[in-house]
Amino acid sequence: MAEVLQQDPMRVTVLRGGPGAPMRPETFEVPLYESQTVLDVVSWIQQNSDPTLSYRFACRVGMCGSCAMMVNGVPRWTCRTHVQKVLVGGAIEVGPLRNLPVIKDLAVDMDPFFDKWVEAEGRHHPTRTRDDGIAPIDPESADRQQATAGIECINCSVCYAACDTVAGNPDYLGPAALQRAWTLYNDEKNADRGSILDAVSGKGGCHFCHSMGSCTIYCPNELNPLAAIAGLKSATARRFFGRRDR
Repeated sequence: MAEVLQQDPMRVTVLRGGPGAPMRPETFEVPLYESQTVLDVVSWIQQNSDPTLSYRFACRVGMCGSCAMMVNGVPRWTCRTHVQKVLVGGAIEVGPLRNLPVIKDLAVDMDPFFDKWVEAEGRHHPTRTRDDGIAPIDPESADRQQATAGIECINCSVCYAACDTVAGNPDYLGPAALQRAWTLYNDEKNADRGSILDAVSGKGGCHFCHSMGSCTIYCPNELNPLAAIAGLKSATARRFFGRRDR
């Protein structure tokens, strides 16, 4: 068993509530252990103080992103966030991801986030059927490099929670959906780039981005949604003025 680092427990304030129940803070005293993560803290509370606390997690090793929550007002993967790096005056605050409906306590409804992917035409439009051979792709080509840059997005919604434009404009597609659109736009195996530009240039599209960069700052996988959105802005502008680079 891990050694307790100090006699006095830390104070952990958890924002709790859900539909029909206004969010309220509730504070717990939790022992501070070596190498303890915020997810460990939330699990300790659920296992030792209040079994009704609701939250979401899966892999616990920084691969799935499902444990994302707000920690001291910042969206983070809680399984990768060590307590000693975020503890302020012996206390931390944990809440549900911003910009998404709360199901209960720390668990949010991800449907609006994925609905934006659909609206951004974030699905593959194949150039071949399953009966055709696999098309060769040059991994060093400019298009492939652009597509590869955002392909490691795992849909954790940290960028969506960090985005102030999403907070102020519920129609805005958000950085993850727009990054997915840019990835597919640059994929040589994608057959319908026009439909992608149609989707991202309309209401709530890429031109509503204020280029604040929170999406890039907080992405746990160190992706750059801001650059992807800038690429979409450029591509839609070129099409508007009748210029084609493909």
